[in-house]
Amino acid sequence: MSGRPSSPTAARAKRSGAIGSRRLRGDGKRVHRLRTSHSYGLVLYFIIAVFFATAFAPDDKWSGSVLILMLGATLVCALWTSGAVAGRSRPSVALVTFSTILAGLNFVPGRDVTAAIGLLEGVLVITTAAVIARGVVDQGEVNLQSVRGAIAIYVLLGLFFTFVYGALATASSPLFAQGTDGTRAVRLYFSYVTLTTLGYGDFAPAHTAARTFAIVEALVGQLYLVTIVALLVSRLHTGRDADDGPVIPPG
Repeated sequence: MSGRPSSPTAARAKRSGAIGSRRLRGDGKRVHRLRTSHSYGLVLYFIIAVFFATAFAPDDKWSGSVLILMLGATLVCALWTSGAVAGRSRPSVALVTFSTILAGLNFVPGRDVTAAIGLLEGVLVITTAAVIARGVVDQGEVNLQSVRGAIAIYVLLGLFFTFVYGALATASSPLFAQGTDGTRAVRLYFSYVTLTTLGYGDFAPAHTAARTFAIVEALVGQLYLVTIVALLVSRLHTGRDADDGPVIPPG
């Protein structure tokens, strides 16, 4: 009968089903945002802007603060593109607030503060890379957007080690065997020379910590190229060949 109360087991099953449906709808919306935004190109533009700001901006406090705000904006863009959060969600607002506070703290004097900010910049960068990686995996296919995401992660790896070297320079000077910590642009140059294993030799790490991170960066850079990027590109071409259909020999 319709007036008969349902059993506790049935009620729990109904609640579980409702929660599962909400989760599926939430995941579906996230993947839908990912598939329809097609903005890994935009994320890549943000990352390139950060790269050039690091390379050409003066080594001053104000430029460092602007760089922190750019890193925060890049992470927000990556979160939206990967479908993790909406553009105006609370996590996005909190992240913008955190980046603004960190940019203000950058003007506080002190080696400890400078080193901590350098590490937090590295955290923003590596978090952005992790968010992009999750979005690439969530697509469930290899396409132009996933390749762009893989390239963005590679560029972010070089930026991450740039900020790590900056923190090391502040904590244990000098960073380089040439007797200098180098500017932010010099550390960027050293990071990408190490990541790509070019090894020009004009700058060399001066102490054990710097040498260790340089070795790790070189290994990560090479392993990333020969595994992740190569796999994505090969699968992209395989997918295109499959879409073209089987090749029918003449005659």
